[in-house]
Amino acid sequence: MGPTQKPNVCRQLSRRALGFFSRDAGVVQRTNLGILRALVCQESTKFKNVWTTHSKSPIAYERGRIYFDNYRCCVSSVASEPRKLYEMPKCSKSEKIEDALLWECPVGEILPNPSDYKSSLIALTAHNWLFRISAATGKVLEKIYLASYCKFRYLSWDTPQEVIAVKSAQNKCSALARQAGIQQPVLLYLAVFHVLPFSLIGILEINKKIFGNVTDATLSHGILIVMYSSGLVRLYSFQAIIEQAKNGIQEMECCSLESDWIYFHPDASGRIIHVGPNQVKVLKLNEVEDNSAQYQISEDFVILANREKNKNENLFTVTASGRVVKKNFNLLDDDPEQETFKIVDYEDELDLLSVVAVTQIDAEGKAHLDFHCNEYGTLLKSIPLVESWDVTYSHEVYFDRDLVLHIEQTPSRVFSCYVYQMVCDPGEEETTNRSCEKERERERQREQGRVRERGSHRLKQAPGSELAVSTEPDAGLEPMNREIVT
Repeated sequence: MGPTQKPNVCRQLSRRALGFFSRDAGVVQRTNLGILRALVCQESTKFKNVWTTHSKSPIAYERGRIYFDNYRCCVSSVASEPRKLYEMPKCSKSEKIEDALLWECPVGEILPNPSDYKSSLIALTAHNWLFRISAATGKVLEKIYLASYCKFRYLSWDTPQEVIAVKSAQNKCSALARQAGIQQPVLLYLAVFHVLPFSLIGILEINKKIFGNVTDATLSHGILIVMYSSGLVRLYSFQAIIEQAKNGIQEMECCSLESDWIYFHPDASGRIIHVGPNQVKVLKLNEVEDNSAQYQISEDFVILANREKNKNENLFTVTASGRVVKKNFNLLDDDPEQETFKIVDYEDELDLLSVVAVTQIDAEGKAHLDFHCNEYGTLLKSIPLVESWDVTYSHEVYFDRDLVLHIEQTPSRVFSCYVYQMVCDPGEEETTNRSCEKERERERQREQGRVRERGSHRLKQAPGSELAVSTEPDAGLEPMNREIVT
């Protein structure tokens, strides 16, 4: 089954103006987002860099808010110019916020405090405190101390908006310990908490004696994802999913310096996203035929990087005797001169997968942001980023409705933030406006025709008989004001 036909934006706007969706707020919201998605993906739409700023401290982004100075200063990104929302008091290095997640009020639940109905920021500080901070004012609403035996550094959702996973930094053996042959069996710790109020579910120890020579681990949707240097990924569950699922071990066939990564799809479809340097695999879990207790992983669709075929080069050398010798060698899959995937994300409101692809051209890297259909993987639009992309720097790219935001960190600890907003071509916009006016007029005429048709069927009483229906042409639009003679 292929993609459905594109919705007509003008027709949708006309129907909305006439109140077709007024009885259902959910329909209005879905219609609005459908219109926005069509506008975002149309060919004439561009994304313009509206402002850029630089900082000596990390820059973060969450749902229309840009955070500077380790989340101490909050700026709105909705307007075309930055607008400060709040600024928290200065603090010591040990108290600075290292990572944060935006928590939003669950729908249909009764909460203990009025402040709980508003968005808040779940923040992890450098000295192992977990804070819940008002996203509107910066006020601390709740706090809890984690532990002293390890350094916690990262926050992620296990179950979105319900359960968080706090991951520690990886334990490293000292040079003296390595020389003495002492091994550090514990790679890292994962602390799992319910949100609102904070309540500990448990602390998971990632031990090499149990999991083998593991390089990293994370928790998502109740599944423990363990990664190895060979590109191997294992999925574990507290209910022993490995003993009940086929293809539970996924391996990306690639040769690269950077490891691939895997996680559950944020759209709550139960699918899995597996990203390598030259391909993005969207996988799905299916019940095994004739055995509903067993599951298998299969491909839903694959997004491939735009690369030249047979790029692997041949080198010719000439020996002292004049003989020509050909040497073959294979390029790495994450070779910077080939298009390589760097970031994959999901825009939940527009139902689009966003993929950042980078190609190193001479000394300068060029990146573009691609929008793919979340259902089929079809490429819908590609947006070039104006600024150069140095692959040696750390980068983050966010796509939120009509906003694209690029944050980069240079080795000199300078952070830059580039904000793009959606704009339409003026000529195309004028044409669209004329088309919309025509469509509205046609919709009005159709609606008036329906009203006349309904009005022409008026009721009249024949003497000594039952009510009869009259369809006389002169029945006009005023049957409601006439009396029925009995």
